[in-house]
Amino acid sequence: MRPLDENETTAVFNKLHKFVGNNLKNIVLESQAHEGPEPNPGRYCFRMQKNRVYYVSESLVKRATNVKRDKLVSLGTQIGKFTKGGKFHLTVQCLNLLAANAKHKVWLKPTSEMKFLYGKSVSKSEVGRITESIQVNDGVVVFSMSDVPLGFGDAAKSTVDCRKMDPNGIVVHRHADIGEYLRSEADL
Repeated sequence: MRPLDENETTAVFNKLHKFVGNNLKNIVLESQAHEGPEPNPGRYCFRMQKNRVYYVSESLVKRATNVKRDKLVSLGTQIGKFTKGGKFHLTVQCLNLLAANAKHKVWLKPTSEMKFLYGKSVSKSEVGRITESIQVNDGVVVFSMSDVPLGFGDAAKSTVDCRKMDPNGIVVHRHADIGEYLRSEADL
């Protein structure tokens, strides 16, 4: 497991900034997540292992130095992976991190949750609530009406355009959802 280089760090931070905005500093400095045996794990950082990026406390990274690199499978929470072309993609495992710090949110009606979990994008008729000031291509976290995070994606329309559009129009293009745990369990 190694630290990210400058280009990798930029790619990861740009992708995270799309979803959490200025809350990005909270992710690194003051995480609400808690892992490991220590009561105060300290700051969190990003580490890379086999093109996968992990979010892990610095205290846990220090403890992991006792494990051989080839024997280490994973450490912390996987938040994404780099493609062979060098692009960074967030994975469904980072959903809790995004949900806790999300800038833009969409809540689905209870009747449309299953459709989203089967991998479909969100149409206007399925939206229960939506935050204000969403612009086209902003990162959006999708919740159930009971505030359970279901997935994330990109806004297809701004909040203003959503109010005027056809009920069958797409509001959010899906990137990942918790249904992937069942659909793609071998790849995760």
